[in-house]
Parts: sequence; structure tokens; C-alpha cells
Amino acid sequence: MPAPQDGVGYLGPAGTFCEEGLRRLDPDTAESAWPAPTVAAALETLREGVLAEALVPFENSVEGSVSATLDELIRGEPLVITGEVHVEVEFALMARPGTDLAAVRRIATHPVAEAQTRDWIAAHLPGAEVIPESSTARAAVLVAAEVYDAAIAAPLAAERHGLNILVGGIADRPGAVTRFIRLARPGHIPEATGADVTTLVAYLRHNHAGALLDLLNQFAMRGVDLVRLESRPTGEALGQYCFAIEALGHLREPRVAEALRGLHRVCAQVRFLGSYPRAQAAQTPVPEVATAQAYDAARVWVERLSR
Repeated sequence: MPAPQDGVGYLGPAGTFCEEGLRRLDPDTAESAWPAPTVAAALETLREGVLAEALVPFENSVEGSVSATLDELIRGEPLVITGEVHVEVEFALMARPGTDLAAVRRIATHPVAEAQTRDWIAAHLPGAEVIPESSTARAAVLVAAEVYDAAIAAPLAAERHGLNILVGGIADRPGAVTRFIRLARPGHIPEATGADVTTLVAYLRHNHAGALLDLLNQFAMRGVDLVRLESRPTGEALGQYCFAIEALGHLREPRVAEALRGLHRVCAQVRFLGSYPRAQAAQTPVPEVATAQAYDAARVWVERLSR
């Protein structure tokens, strides 16, 4: 299935948690969306101007960042995040009709899913071989094609590929959540809602004692709360790292804009990845000294001094 011009793509195949996330975020386009074979394929097709948007996994509450997505955003042509959705991860063991649990010898799934169901497999199918696949939905496709006995995937995959759910709710840690982000080409920033997050990547100018502190102080002195800070290799040379940062607030808030100006001064490069509404839409508390009114009053005061 080719990618639709100006359409929406997601990490496929059909039946992934990513498709479920798209159904929640934008149900009107989910049926016609393109299931990309990989994160890289989804984002490259978006960069080429074929797709208008793409939804890909970004973070999991158990396994952490999705490296394939984060590295694409760090190293590829710029893209911006325009929205996000959280999907609670529910895994099920599924097989072709007529297969019972005792007949399961080979199980296919994604390595992240295997990591989150390892204890259940050891307790209930200790002799089964687990084979890694590129996605949980791909595992379901191969079970339907009689390559494997069973798959561990989202319940939606069973519905999509004509399989029966043998056992549902098999995650070792119930309540795990995957965060998916909606990406577009640069040019659109959603309006501020008061419950926003700003994502960016900062590259240190020089690796010296206190360099990371210089970076963090740009946010701390302006009352901007960081909810995520992660170092990643730049891919240029061993020992060269950048920092993926997420801050509560929106680019159009003076305190966040000032923090980004400060970063631009102290860093070799800052890649802006978007300001957008949080899936958990709780309002972000702002210290009194960091409100827009406080920044406006300070600006007016300085202007008066220079007259």
C-alpha cells in the first residue's frame, strides 16, 4: 500500500498500538492512514512531502525512550511535534483458530513486548521459544501466515488478522503506557493551552566542567520545569553527545522563549522539536516571578530606564 499524498502515516503494520493511538487522536483519518514498515520510513516519507503527518512511538513508561524515533529527530532533517497521545499497553497471546495454549511452541513478538511479558511467559509457557520481530503486529501477521504458533501483540492485532486471543492481559507490569507523537514538517506550532510541553535537542558548545549546569540554569533561573533530560550520541564521533530536553510550557510564553534564547547563547546548536498540548492536560503551575505579567512589567521598566 503506497503512502497517500498529504495523508497520515503511522508505524505499522495494521494492528499496532500506534494504530490504536491514531484512532484516539484522529479517528477520521485512521482508516485511510498508511502503515509504514519502520519509524525511519514513516519520517522519511513525511520529510519528502508525501505525507502531511506521521504518528510514531516516542516513549514507554517501562522501557523508556524509543531510540529509533529519538535518533531520527536528532540526526535527520528537522521535523516538529504537533501533538501526542498516551496508550495504555495491553498485551495478549493470540493464535490461529483451533490452536490451544498447550500447542504453543514458538511465540513471535517485538523485543519491548517480550521484555514486558517475560515473567508471564516463564510461568505459563516455560518451554516456548520467543522470536523477535520488527513489531507486535508483524508478529501477528506471521502467525496468521502459519510461520509461528502464537504472537504477543495488542488485542487490535487479533481483530485485524483473524486470530483468537488465547490469554489477555499478560503484561508483567499492568498499567504500562506508551507515548506516541504526531509529527509534521516545520511551519506549524499549535496555540498555547496552558498545559503544554516544549521538546528540543541541545548540543553543547564545549565539553567542560559545568557545561551541563550552564544548560540547566537557562531553565531554572526562569522558572521552567524540566520533565525529561536524556543524553544521546550525536553519531559524529565516540564521546560526542547531545541532550534531548522536555520542558513544561510553550514557546510563546516569555519564560520559555527566554530560556531558549539563553540556550542559543551557550550551546553550539539547539534543535527545536515543537511546543504542543500535553496528553495529560493538567495546567502547568508558573511561579509568580515567571508569569507573562512579570516579564511584561520587567520589559516596561527597562524601556522606561532607557528613555
